Amino acid sequence: MLLFGVIGGVSTAIGLVWYYWTPKFWEVGYMPQQPEAGFSHLLHAGKLGMDCRYCHTHVEESPEANIPNVATCYGCHATGRVGLPPEQDARVEFVRVAYEQNESIPWRRVHKLPDYVRNFPHNVHINAGVSCYSCHGMIPNQAVVHQVEPLSMAWCLDCHRNPEPHLVPRDKVTDLFWVRNQLSLPGNPKQEGSATVAGTPGGAELLHDLQGHPLHLLPENCGACHY
Repeated sequence: MLLFGVIGGVSTAIGLVWYYWTPKFWEVGYMPQQPEAGFSHLLHAGKLGMDCRYCHTHVEESPEANIPNVATCYGCHATGRVGLPPEQDARVEFVRVAYEQNESIPWRRVHKLPDYVRNFPHNVHINAGVSCYSCHGMIPNQAVVHQVEPLSMAWCLDCHRNPEPHLVPRDKVTDLFWVRNQLSLPGNPKQEGSATVAGTPGGAELLHDLQGHPLHLLPENCGACHY
């Protein structure tokens, strides 16, 4: 009875640690409070349909998905420029204050990999056809952005071992509504018969193109991220 009790206790402890000490438990759902009224992706990316690259301008050419400078925000939110009602316009006053005082807005980072991991190369993944949706979820539906995926090593390796379900044409990577509908189809197939997406390659065809590239684009070795 003692032996079975020890085995049961150890197994239970391992099972609890296996889940509760992992990013899947601690980090998924992380939603830091942003300064002032924050930035509503639900409004800007959802209702207004702004492309991710309007603010994250270097995502196709840099490992970092840069945070926009204040001048980008001020371009729309200068006093009276977009014709908001006074009560709504007052909510973005912090943008004008930061611009006039030549200061940065102290946005709080949502997605942060450990220091011992190389910065996630956004440009490599975007140019390979991995959409923002696969890592960040349906951003246009998030009033306050939160972490949707664990971003753990196992999660990254699972994608590298089987990238086909996550690949979309490069010109679609920031069209998250299209990507959501495409990736919800079993097998991420090639689209046929639609006036808007006729002949659009699916994951298998896109993966075949990647595998023909002279570089190894789907590394699983430690040095790919830890160096």
